[in-house]
Amino acid sequence: MKSGFIALVGRPNVGKSTLLNTLVNAKIAIVSDKAGTTRNTIRGIYNRQDVQLVFIDTPGIHKPSHELNTRMNKLAYSELMGCDVVYYLVDATQAFGKGDQLIVERLSKIEQPIFLLLNKTDALSKEAIGELLMQWSQRLHFAEIFPISALTGYNTSDLVETTLNYLSDGVAYYDTDAKTDASTSFQIKELIREKILYYTQQEIPHSVAIVLDEYKKSGNTINVSATIVVERSSQKGILIGAGGKMIKRIGTAARKDIETLLGDHLFLQLYVRVEKNWRDNPNKLYQLGYLDIDDE
Repeated sequence: MKSGFIALVGRPNVGKSTLLNTLVNAKIAIVSDKAGTTRNTIRGIYNRQDVQLVFIDTPGIHKPSHELNTRMNKLAYSELMGCDVVYYLVDATQAFGKGDQLIVERLSKIEQPIFLLLNKTDALSKEAIGELLMQWSQRLHFAEIFPISALTGYNTSDLVETTLNYLSDGVAYYDTDAKTDASTSFQIKELIREKILYYTQQEIPHSVAIVLDEYKKSGNTINVSATIVVERSSQKGILIGAGGKMIKRIGTAARKDIETLLGDHLFLQLYVRVEKNWRDNPNKLYQLGYLDIDDE
């Protein structure tokens, strides 16, 4: 059978998580319009007869402003070493910048075939796409270049078929009915964080982490309690909201998605705790599950 690992890399907010979900036809990675949504590597598993592809969503590569950001970059770079093919996603509607140059320089040092995926090309004219293809082909030797739309799925079927040409015969690394190797607890925490990203403003999202305090089934109900960790008291106030309205809104939205994930009725309790500067504290990062590559 054909099998292999494909790493999805790029700057923040270029559509890596959306593409992962489209490729495996399931919501594996949370999605938002906030940069830095993906903090961990997330594996989505594509299965069909005699084919298993493991797509690895990685944190967006960017200039780090905290220790957490540094660890996210390390995670993204580490996946380049063990994969069989690299998908380098760029937002075709955005100009080439320093962040792109940084990634191109890093990719120039690896031996794996690199596919350039020009995402969001559905928003561009054929002339604009042609110009981009010419410009990008001069920046690095790409094995393939694909204009795609991660949101609509445009050209993604051809992308998969072409990828198979670059893979050797192998084995199935996961069960053939699996969609991801992510734990249930991880998925629950991510769905809670996704709702925070959706409902709150720029001050909050980057400062939030989730701790799962309880996961217990009782009869026909699953009881889940989780703590939302923030860095400042003012952020705690925003998350709770006047009369607790914001935390109730987040909880209601998260509960619906978690019930879909688990297939059971859910009782969800959310709490908020302040941990000052946790994003720069190695011990706190470790406790919250954001390991350094050197810690693993």
